[in-house]
Amino acid sequence: MRQFEIWWANLPPPVGRRPVLLLSRDSAYAVLNKLIVAEVTSTVREIPVEVKLGRREGLSGRSVANLDNVHVVARGDLAAKIGALSVSRVPDVKRALGYALDWPELKYADREDFD
Repeated sequence: MRQFEIWWANLPPPVGRRPVLLLSRDSAYAVLNKLIVAEVTSTVREIPVEVKLGRREGLSGRSVANLDNVHVVARGDLAAKIGALSVSRVPDVKRALGYALDWPELKYADREDFD
């Protein structure tokens, strides 16, 4: 497991089984039993808290990671890897999280700030 991979997860009702984007830092996967994830959905609203995803990331169609829907899940709730974001897309996740949490230092940052 690595940060910014997409996995199938079994989330509690009413959410259920769905893809999630892993957000925890890479070093956490070796030691933590609970991890931070963002829900992936096919409901695309074109709002700043969304990160567009699709076939390039291993999904079957047009989707988004919605950073308004962040969860802490048990490692055992992650079932199978689907795909991953490319390194060039990491600033998109950070910017969307900045909007979700109203952290201007992330939501208005330039792409170069994340290299």
